[in-house]
Amino acid sequence: MFELKDVKVDGILHINELAIPDNQFTCIIGPSGSGKSTLLRLLNNLSSPDHGEILFKNKSISTMDPLQLRRSVVMVAQAPVIFEGSMEDNLQIGLSFSEKEPAGVKEMEEMLELFMLDKRLDEDADHLSGGEKQRLSWARAMLLDPEVFLLDEPTSALDEETAKNVLMRFHEYAKQHAKTVIMITHFKELAQLVTDNTIDMSRYSITGKVR
Repeated sequence: MFELKDVKVDGILHINELAIPDNQFTCIIGPSGSGKSTLLRLLNNLSSPDHGEILFKNKSISTMDPLQLRRSVVMVAQAPVIFEGSMEDNLQIGLSFSEKEPAGVKEMEEMLELFMLDKRLDEDADHLSGGEKQRLSWARAMLLDPEVFLLDEPTSALDEETAKNVLMRFHEYAKQHAKTVIMITHFKELAQLVTDNTIDMSRYSITGKVR
């Protein structure tokens, strides 16, 4: 799915060679400042390397339209972006930005249930807790139906039990629909439950210069 060749980000990373397989659940681990989030941003061209090449499906992402790439490779950030309006407004807005057909009521309600959000579609999203906002942002990404999910600590605001339940539900969905998932998580026990492949960023950090 992804190949990185002699990728350098000055002061942060140097990856001689790294392959990330498709249709698998890959977890990124490593200490704070080791470049975990930087790697995710490189994979959908939110950041560019100072040197080297990143391939997506055997094509250099530097030659791809960034907007087209991000329709296939969707990132869910640790700090969720919540828009003014209702739960439904927030679920639909990603589809609108991507020029896709709106989701139906049943489909949106299924997403709320999947992510354990006991809310009506007409409820104001601004009143959600931090953990609920994270799950709403994740559900919005799910409706986009991308090939690849890039998840940056998607359960960081959740208690361990809720995090486990949500992650296992998502894992089942990803396996059933042959999705590629690349996730940073601080819950090591949860990572062990879902991961097919692990990337230890301590192998690629530039010692003494990480941030």
